[in-house]
Amino acid sequence: MKLDILAFGSHPDDVELGCAGTLAKEISKGKKVGIIDLTRGELGTRGTAETRDEESFNAAKILGVSMRTNMEFADGFFVNDKSHQIEIIKMIRKYQPEIVICNAIDDRHIDHAKGSKLVSDACFLSGLLKIDTKVEDSDGWQEPWRPKQVYHYIQWKNLQPDLVVDISEFMDLKMKSVLAYKTQFYDEKSKEPETPISSKNFTDSVKYRARDLGRMVGVEYAEGFTVERYVAVDSLFDLK
Repeated sequence: MKLDILAFGSHPDDVELGCAGTLAKEISKGKKVGIIDLTRGELGTRGTAETRDEESFNAAKILGVSMRTNMEFADGFFVNDKSHQIEIIKMIRKYQPEIVICNAIDDRHIDHAKGSKLVSDACFLSGLLKIDTKVEDSDGWQEPWRPKQVYHYIQWKNLQPDLVVDISEFMDLKMKSVLAYKTQFYDEKSKEPETPISSKNFTDSVKYRARDLGRMVGVEYAEGFTVERYVAVDSLFDLK
C-alpha cells in the first residue's frame, strides 16, 4: 500500500500531540496517511505498554489513518545505528510516502531528538540503490525510495516553526485523538504518579499553543513544523 504521508513518533501519542490536526486535514482531502511508532512507550511512568497499544489503536481509529504499526524498539535505549536505520528503510520502501513527518529535532525527552535523526537519516539512505532490503512475506528485494520532503513537528519545546498548517476545522478531532491516551494525560481521579504531561496545564497547552500559532497567521488554530530544506512555491500568491 502506497501512502501519501507517513508520520513517525518515538512514542505512541507523539504523532497525535505533534501533527494530528494536519493528518486529519489531509485524510479529509483523500490522502492516504500512516503512522509508525518506534517504541511502545514501555518506560512511561503512567500506564503500561499494553494500555499504550490499546490507546494508540483507538487514536488511529479516531483519525482514520490507513495503517499504524509499532517497530518495538527499546524505549529510552534505541540508537541511530545501522540496524535501526535498516528497519526504518524497510518501512519507507514498503509504503513509499511522498512526505515523512517525524519528531522534533530538539526536545526535552531524549528519544524525540534521537527518533527525529534516525528517521531523517533513514529517509536519505532509503534512496540509495546499493542498500539492499527485503521484508518478510515478500518475494523480492525492495526498490529504493526517498520521500520528497521530511518535516518535523514541534513537541515540548517551543521551537520556531518554518511553516504552519491551518487546522481550525480539525482541532476538536486532534484533541479527541490525544485524549484517547487516557493513562497519559490529565485525570483528576487518577491515582498514578504525576508527570510533566499529566497536568491540566499540559493538556490545555496543546490547545493554546495551536491557538497561538493560529493567531500568528490569522486563523483559529494551527500546527507548526520545521523543515530540512527551503520551502519552495511557484508564486508568492501561493502563500497565505
